[in-house]
Amino acid sequence: MKRKHILLWVLLTLTLCTACFAASAYLPLSDSEIVQSINGVKITPEEYAQNTGDTISGTTAPIEQAVATPIPTPTPTEEPVFEEYDITLMALGDNLMHMGIVNTGRLEDGTYDYTFLFENISEFLAAADIKVTNQETIFAGNELGFSGFPKFNSPTQVGDAIANAGFNVVLHATNHAADQGLAGIEYCASFWEQYPEVLMTGISGDATDSRISYLTIEDITFAILNYTYGPNMEILPFNLMGHLNMLCDYDANTGRISFTTLNPQVTEDILEAKENADVVVVFPHWGTEYQSTPSMYQRKFAEEMTEAGADLIIGAHPHVPQPIEWVTAENGNRALCYYSLGNYVSTQKQIECMLEGMAWVTFHVTETDVYIAEANTGVLPLVCHYKSGPVRLVGVYPLEDYTEEMALKHGIWNYGEVPLHLTDLQNQSQNTFGEMVLYRKDILSETDIPPHTDEIE
Repeated sequence: MKRKHILLWVLLTLTLCTACFAASAYLPLSDSEIVQSINGVKITPEEYAQNTGDTISGTTAPIEQAVATPIPTPTPTEEPVFEEYDITLMALGDNLMHMGIVNTGRLEDGTYDYTFLFENISEFLAAADIKVTNQETIFAGNELGFSGFPKFNSPTQVGDAIANAGFNVVLHATNHAADQGLAGIEYCASFWEQYPEVLMTGISGDATDSRISYLTIEDITFAILNYTYGPNMEILPFNLMGHLNMLCDYDANTGRISFTTLNPQVTEDILEAKENADVVVVFPHWGTEYQSTPSMYQRKFAEEMTEAGADLIIGAHPHVPQPIEWVTAENGNRALCYYSLGNYVSTQKQIECMLEGMAWVTFHVTETDVYIAEANTGVLPLVCHYKSGPVRLVGVYPLEDYTEEMALKHGIWNYGEVPLHLTDLQNQSQNTFGEMVLYRKDILSETDIPPHTDEIE
């Protein structure tokens, strides 16, 4: 072939190939061809359809537009982080309504109001989650008249003040619970029905009621149990059985009380409560009056209750405060025990009865556990202040706010005929509570602390 003919043939061939190639970009391609030709990325027709909403077979789009959309990698969902938190419990000693205090609440029009009982601790009530008061005296009905020691009957307006102050637990298993007989217990139990937000325990109008009460805060369930050593009798009357939670054992056939033996029902209740609650708190009414150290049977009972599963024990009855200590049972269980908080209010004549404690317990909640946070747990010392001529309650004050000038005006100087000085209270607090003493700043944040006054007329 001549050189000219060869060149023409080459040019014609190149022209035809170029035209064919250009045309091929607009011709339908088979599935297998597209899989192999999209920028070197191999995808199936199904994947292309899922990512573009279009089908591959029969498309006339330029091949440059048939590029696969990348399949996003799923982002793993992070588990929410558990935020730990605290639950706080405050508890007071005996609300002992002597007639001087009853008369303090009488207004000029003849009605009664006891809001003043808790005004000076309102800041702590506002800060606590569980708020407990031990109502030493019974509400048997105002129509019976009011009476003090030895057979108490207190105004139901005291109960109104307890509820209105924000308490959500009231304890009634005391040695004065049966001062007005079974009828008094039944009346008192029915009185609390108008305040469903207040958990009343220790007595029962119906002998079939459970001795175990439950209170749930956040997601944590607390079992609240309250018992008394007895009703100021050596023989428990048959009609009281089942209506008064008994700490000490007694003979069901005779009613005779064994004051040095723990009622087996108490350990059974604790074991049951442990199955249904995260925290078991026991409030025993026990001990020897006016003794600043716990008795042998208090220690024995505390160990038995701890072994059964009690986590916290807060006692009352001796009228004076007693030490706070951790109890360790033989099986390894531990419980924090306040043997006695003393009174909350009273007009007793002993100096030792004027100092009292407000228990403050912090429970720390984690994702897997709840336990007592020792660093934020202890007792706030309080002082009960009354005046004489006539005897009237002035108020309850944190010891840190009390002054010598206030002590010199205390009614115990005339009514009890004994001198009272600030150092007496401070020394008693140190000897009894030691390192467990808390101050307002330990309980409240600075923004919660209101100004206080030392003025007493």
